[in-house]
Amino acid sequence: MKALLALCLIAATPALVLAQTAAPAKAAASKPKARAKAPAKHKLAPAAQKAVEENTPIEDDPSVVITDAEREVARKVYVGDIPCELGATVKVEPMKREGMFAVTTKGHRFRMHPVESRTGAIRLEDPKGGAMWLQLGNKSMLMSQKLGQRLADECMSPAQVTYAEALKKHPMPSILEPLPVAVPGPKTGGEDQPPPKTDTH
Repeated sequence: MKALLALCLIAATPALVLAQTAAPAKAAASKPKARAKAPAKHKLAPAAQKAVEENTPIEDDPSVVITDAEREVARKVYVGDIPCELGATVKVEPMKREGMFAVTTKGHRFRMHPVESRTGAIRLEDPKGGAMWLQLGNKSMLMSQKLGQRLADECMSPAQVTYAEALKKHPMPSILEPLPVAVPGPKTGGEDQPPPKTDTH
């Protein structure tokens, strides 16, 4: 009888060992994992947020593909601080990526690229910001299509000031004025005559 009891204990020993090792594992698995504490976010005051945003460089848009014709347009863009009416100023700066420009005025910043214009005017656009910089021979303007208003008007670089002065002295003819009609000159002998027929026989 003792031998039988000892045999049963020996047979049950592996099961007891397994049960003891499995119990702590189950207990560990049932405990919720301690979450790593996220670093505390410091909320900046509005004035500080504005300062940070103003000093963060504008990145160009890699999705914009600039063509050779648009690069040619970009070479004609006036850069620098351009004074406008009502004491406003628009700053146009070339960016690292060729053809891209940072255009800023009070309270507004845009990342613009050139587009071909039907009229031949120099045109920069920021599709995401909904804005356009239009450079004509005698003036430029910054327009927000999103807001439906001009942000800056009558902006003139030194070259545009010179051009505007020249226009005052020598204004371009109005498109409403009739064009001068060319009067054909007298016909001279043989000039408008058909070529002589050649005999092929």
